[in-house]
Amino acid sequence: MSYHKAHEQDLLRKRTEQARNIARDCSLCPRKCRVNRIENETGFCNTGRLAQVASYNLHFGEETPLVGQGGSGTVFFAHCNLCCVFCQNYDISHNLTRHQEFSPDQLAEIFLELQSAGAENINLVTPSHVVFQILESLSVAAGKGLNIPLVYNTSSYDELDTLRILDGIVDIYLADSKFFGTDEAAKYAQAPDYPDKARKAILEMHRQVGSLMIDEQGRAKKGLMIRHLVMPGNLAGSEDWLDFFAAELPGDTYINIMDQYRPAGDAFRYPELKANVPGSVIIDLKKKARSLGLKRLDERSSGIFRQMF
Repeated sequence: MSYHKAHEQDLLRKRTEQARNIARDCSLCPRKCRVNRIENETGFCNTGRLAQVASYNLHFGEETPLVGQGGSGTVFFAHCNLCCVFCQNYDISHNLTRHQEFSPDQLAEIFLELQSAGAENINLVTPSHVVFQILESLSVAAGKGLNIPLVYNTSSYDELDTLRILDGIVDIYLADSKFFGTDEAAKYAQAPDYPDKARKAILEMHRQVGSLMIDEQGRAKKGLMIRHLVMPGNLAGSEDWLDFFAAELPGDTYINIMDQYRPAGDAFRYPELKANVPGSVIIDLKKKARSLGLKRLDERSSGIFRQMF
């Protein structure tokens, strides 16, 4: 895989040091808290020197190309640099909580354990605030035989300079497209710059890995996959996102128009977030996507976890 080749070429070590240096005055993500995380200072994400992991497992509910036969080897990192008020993983992502910390060697062992259990890939869930810890762990794991695709499963609230550090290391970008409007991003995630950051991040991800490539068994090997969670009242700007994808990305871009929105987290504080999304809205958005030439749409099926930790 890309990171394994980078390890052999010593590129991974250099990128790890580069990310570690940025973390000393942290601007790894758009929050740019400027704390010294190497000295265990914490900013918005409440994560210092070591990554916190909430759980890891074989996940059979991801997109079909990620699941394959063995499941996607998901590693759920605690905390988040975006923190949407309606997050369905609110108990994990909320930054006031604490979870078990893992050293680079311990995190590497998680990757290797998932690979041994039959995982098709290592799926890094909410990785934007722990990039340097992930790179440190990959340096260890690649040296011990980790060789399955690496998935960067992100809200897309990513800094371009950080994404460029990952160029040649990440195999698959699984990118959310949350809010197209600045007002919604400010109100529900305290991130008015999210739309601009996410659009630029998604384009950078595509520049690095291109459209999704799958093998003869239908398993994802490399490329960009986009998720769009449709929200009640068009709060996510769904049609605007589709227009953006059609204008800026190839027609074979893999897009998952998601109907999984349910009120969660602090959504009860916002009347407009308490509603569900009618199925007819999803149908109409898929029709619009196809009319724009976006024909590679995901058809999701329900799945299960195999809990490991």
